[in-house]
Amino acid sequence: MLRDRVLLRSASPATVTVNVEQRLDAAPADLAWPYDVAIVGLGYVGLPTALAFHAAGLRVLGVDINEHRLADIRSGAPDLLGSDRARLTSAGSSAAWELSSDLSRVNRARTVIVCVPTPVNAHSVPDLRALRGASAAVVAEARPGQLLMLTSTSYAGCTRDLVVGPLEARGLRVGIDVHVAYSPERINPAVESFSHEDVPRVVGGATRACGDVAVAVLQQYVRSTHLVESLEVAELTKLLENTFRAVNIAFINEFAAVCSSLDVPVSDVIDAAATKPFGFTPFRPGPGVGGHCIPCDPHYLLWQLKADQTRAPILEEAMSGLSQRPRFVASRVRELLADAGTRAMDARVVVIGVAYKPNVSDVRESTALEVISRLRTAGVEVEYVDAHVPSIRLRDSTQLRSIRADDIGAPSLILVHTRHDSFDLDSLPKHARVLDATYTLAQSADCTHL
Repeated sequence: MLRDRVLLRSASPATVTVNVEQRLDAAPADLAWPYDVAIVGLGYVGLPTALAFHAAGLRVLGVDINEHRLADIRSGAPDLLGSDRARLTSAGSSAAWELSSDLSRVNRARTVIVCVPTPVNAHSVPDLRALRGASAAVVAEARPGQLLMLTSTSYAGCTRDLVVGPLEARGLRVGIDVHVAYSPERINPAVESFSHEDVPRVVGGATRACGDVAVAVLQQYVRSTHLVESLEVAELTKLLENTFRAVNIAFINEFAAVCSSLDVPVSDVIDAAATKPFGFTPFRPGPGVGGHCIPCDPHYLLWQLKADQTRAPILEEAMSGLSQRPRFVASRVRELLADAGTRAMDARVVVIGVAYKPNVSDVRESTALEVISRLRTAGVEVEYVDAHVPSIRLRDSTQLRSIRADDIGAPSLILVHTRHDSFDLDSLPKHARVLDATYTLAQSADCTHL
């Protein structure tokens, strides 16, 4: 059972500030550390993390086995917020910033932080290949005096399985020779109101000493840390955060249908409830969930519970409802077309926004892709407008390119899927039939919500 795997210690959880310079300097004097931090995986989490450490004055080695990704970073092409883009420009000319595809070089860094993706496959089963590979490589190169930290979302016990156990099998004493910790990433892409420095970081160590060392490292750039009593507490914290969001989004989508059946604007109800200063957190209905976290993370919990022969019925129902949301959106489009007397094979639908959330170019798990695929399968001609996403590839390998807003013309229906700040919805053709999946446009004779 899960509880048998959790290592409990007497140390109580606390928000801490610790001084462990003496412990950090306890490595043998003849070991050189050319880098203070090595970041393994330079995606949407790893690159901003590496830039934050560099901005704090540390010597940083960024490692990614994808040479194309490294080339993009060197050319300044990654999709970054303004603050991170400025940091990348600064880092590019710094002697304290280096990029490499060679994982063996992590043994030259005092701290190694793994930030690789942990998606699920087409059957919603966790895909741990990248994390297993990166962890194995880091463990193989581990040297006394190092801190090894995972940040990738995974199941409770993963850090112990992939890092602690293999290190001990090598004869390294965790908490003495090397330190191991887990600290889940908390990055909100395209939202600058929460900087990397301002978002508190949860930290769990394999031992209390490990946790203290990890806190000291993160406090090089993070203003607040919260040390918990085990790796598993930290791992489950991330799963709780995004499972909480998934369940509430599924519920508010269901509540929106209730309001629609009663002919009551759901947004008005949510706004009114949000005036309560306690006991209520507002969520907004929409076309579904996408991106790297919410559609995936709860499945890590369900997968682990299934292995433990334990069920979470509320979560199971929520994830089932979210997985069916794109089908519902496509059905609503076809329903409105039929109401207007337009056959699917004669219809032209334009989708506004295909990214999984506003103001990003990320289409991972975006419900727009499945909606478009379903409509095309039904014979509907589908085009899309998204200045952030020049092209998309559907599961059948069909590639579509974004049209310009000026080319929307007079479609049979416009589906508003993602509202980017750069797109002026007031510029939509007059009297065009609109299905607003974001629930943000005023309903009228020409505009309806899901």
